[in-house]
Amino acid sequence: MGRGWGFLIGLLGTVWLLSSGYGGQQSSETAAQRCFCQVSGYLDDCTCDVETIDRFNNYRLFPRLQKLLESDYFRYYKVNLKRPCPFWNDISQCGRRDCAVKPCQSDEVPDGIKSASYKYSEEANNLLEECEQAERLGAVDESLSEETQKAVLQWTKHDDSSDNFCEADDIQSPDAEYVDLLLNPERYTGYKGPDAWKIWNVIYEENCFKPQTIKRPLNPLASGQGKSKENTFYSWLEGLCVEKRAFYRLISGLHASINVHLSARYLLQSFPLHFDENSFFAGDKKEAHKLKEDFRLHFRNISRIMDCVGCFKCRLWGKLQTQGLGTALKILFSEKLIANMPESGPSYEFHLTRQEIVSLFNAFGRISTSVKELENFRNLLQNIH
Repeated sequence: MGRGWGFLIGLLGTVWLLSSGYGGQQSSETAAQRCFCQVSGYLDDCTCDVETIDRFNNYRLFPRLQKLLESDYFRYYKVNLKRPCPFWNDISQCGRRDCAVKPCQSDEVPDGIKSASYKYSEEANNLLEECEQAERLGAVDESLSEETQKAVLQWTKHDDSSDNFCEADDIQSPDAEYVDLLLNPERYTGYKGPDAWKIWNVIYEENCFKPQTIKRPLNPLASGQGKSKENTFYSWLEGLCVEKRAFYRLISGLHASINVHLSARYLLQSFPLHFDENSFFAGDKKEAHKLKEDFRLHFRNISRIMDCVGCFKCRLWGKLQTQGLGTALKILFSEKLIANMPESGPSYEFHLTRQEIVSLFNAFGRISTSVKELENFRNLLQNIH
């Protein structure tokens, strides 16, 4: 991979850190040492260590990301929070005031943002098609069949659902609204209990390639205290292929990251070394293709589960972050398509929508914030015994 992949490697590598289940034990004296004794050393399936990620994120990446995410382009996100849950009907909405999301009024969204999304609308696509026919058809090789010419001109309407790892919102729906992410920050809202637990349980039990015979305890880390590594909950991961281990750790890392955000904002009072992504899907081509498709469908299913979250603010940030990780995977697994993109002009085989770009950077910002908050937690606990 070249330097252009540094952003994705940083994102996925940072998720790896947050999903780390165990590490080297250290003599513990302070509360900080007791809490963070397992967050150190090298990470499984990676060639990087926690300390390198900490330094790179906290002092180089985090400050730049925070400034970037305050810009208009990345702070306004269009989302449909009224989509029904596709898996069960007994969803109960959180009635707490802090669960609510305040959408933007039409005049509060910068014109540049609204016009940027306009180009993806049906009306805009029709106009664009007419312009292309007028300006480009004459330059098209006349030896191409009419069917082929139409296919070329229809690229802006390309439905790349076969490449997407997330079930995307219909941003043209009347229920889709712009949200200012800076005015609706991710934080603890009081949404908890069986409904919240059910979301993560379905994700882990039905979508993470976990053997059905292995039951996930309420606290996977606690299940291994005082026992050998082979008896811990995570020992079954060693029996999976690297791709399935990667999928589980992406979800586990996202879960850990969200928990860090909620703890740090409790409302109620790339670096040179990384995991080797080239080892993914490198075996038998037929098996690799099937595994990649399973990988995509499982993650896509997880994105649909986000519509079952009863707290609207939690749903907003859950949808945004899963779409962000899904976009990262889409880019990572489209290396050949990206390599064949023209140096100038449009790409007919690979493109990202503004929604995907905004979610990608915001998801990276959230995970970067989690790593930074871990340093803050260490400092707070440093003098506590």
